[in-house]
Amino acid sequence: MTSIDDMADEIMKGLTEYSELADSAMKKAVRKTATSVKKEISANAPIKSGRYKKSWTAKKTKENSHSLEMTVHSKDRYQIAHLLEKGHAKRNGGRVAAIPHIAPAEENGADMLESLIKKELS
Repeated sequence: MTSIDDMADEIMKGLTEYSELADSAMKKAVRKTATSVKKEISANAPIKSGRYKKSWTAKKTKENSHSLEMTVHSKDRYQIAHLLEKGHAKRNGGRVAAIPHIAPAEENGADMLESLIKKELS
């Protein structure tokens, strides 16, 4: 016969194992999504010299036992990211057309992360 304390211990053990699996699945999904977003931005970035396109990276910003935060950013060409994404005024009048390449990758990344986490946890 099993006591209530033994049953409670087994339930807690099972919940702890599930929590650890969920944490590792979530972290794996975040890493995969960040890499995918970086690749998509690089693939769709405008090319003049190629330096901007190659400057994109995915970096771990914060991690603890239950969460992971990654940032996708341009290492050394970040100053022009907004200008290329949104367009800008020219010095002598007129405008430079926007080349949206960050926002679409961000939207795809959010969808990808959600589907990866659902897939891992089901």
